[in-house]
Amino acid sequence: MHAIEVKIPGSRHRRLPAEWEAQSAVLIAWPRAYGDWAPYLAEVRTCYQQLAAAIAARARLLVLAEDPAAVRAALGTIPAEVIESPAEDTWTRDYGPITVLEDAQPRILDFGFNGWGLKFAAAGDNLATRSLHAEGHLGKAPLHTVGLILEGGSIESDGQGTILTTTACLMSPHRNPHLGKAEVEAALAHHLGADRILWLDHGHLQGDDTDAHVDTIARLCPNDTIAYVRCDDPADEHYADFQRLEAQLATLRTRDGQPYRLVPLPWAAPRFAPDDGRRLPATYANFLLLNGAVLMPTYGDQAKDAAAVAAARVACPGYEVVTVDCSALICQHGSLHCSTMQIPREVFP
Repeated sequence: MHAIEVKIPGSRHRRLPAEWEAQSAVLIAWPRAYGDWAPYLAEVRTCYQQLAAAIAARARLLVLAEDPAAVRAALGTIPAEVIESPAEDTWTRDYGPITVLEDAQPRILDFGFNGWGLKFAAAGDNLATRSLHAEGHLGKAPLHTVGLILEGGSIESDGQGTILTTTACLMSPHRNPHLGKAEVEAALAHHLGADRILWLDHGHLQGDDTDAHVDTIARLCPNDTIAYVRCDDPADEHYADFQRLEAQLATLRTRDGQPYRLVPLPWAAPRFAPDDGRRLPATYANFLLLNGAVLMPTYGDQAKDAAAVAAARVACPGYEVVTVDCSALICQHGSLHCSTMQIPREVFP
């Protein structure tokens, strides 16, 4: 099946920067002691310490916290701006600020967040961006509240007007049920300056609560490259669907009409939740591009982790690849990219 490309009139003076463009800061949220993280708290906080150190070496680090003093102590010598926040979840990718550039000036967009399609409570998370802005933690860029449910992990941008996304997520009946596909496309054109939407119809991971966020399966990279997860195990329950995903990706064309350079990422070995045995959505696609580095999640599988690092070097030649063990993160069905939201250079020039 062919992937669906839709060309629409975008806002020529507005654009969503690509992740490989210069970033000034990255936002994370420190795991709270209570709730879902309780059984894995020590392991996940160790992961966050490693992630925080990797970010702080390359950009300003902003950390949302329930108890800022305790988080500062946990971070030790890692430089960070620790901010008290109403946010309760760790997945800042999906409720954090999305920054567009309008005539090269930053504009902070606060989209609605409803717990990935009404699956989870989200009141505190939905207040996080406006709270950050009101307290001056997002510089002087204006904030615009958008009446659309949209998570940062559901969209990929090439910085030139192309948005890569999935039909399963954006057309979920519990996000914007009043909008048809053409209306969703028009909203992406208006708010993000998109003039090309590439829709993928396959690639849902078992255990993924997001309805197939694109950052779990396929990522736009520099030089017209797409890195994607390839399922190479015919016995795996995902095999047929991810074969269809690979076939769709092969039909995509760049803005110049050429095929994308496709770089397969290894298929993560199956991991299962220790409490109920459900399969966890481990994926090597959930990396973060940050100022010349690829922060790559790993899962304690030496061979596959090494293959993921090698693939990242192919997808992003010349980039430093930095690994962070995210075995604990996937216990709550997310990984490294889900835990972060980058903020472009223009916000803190």
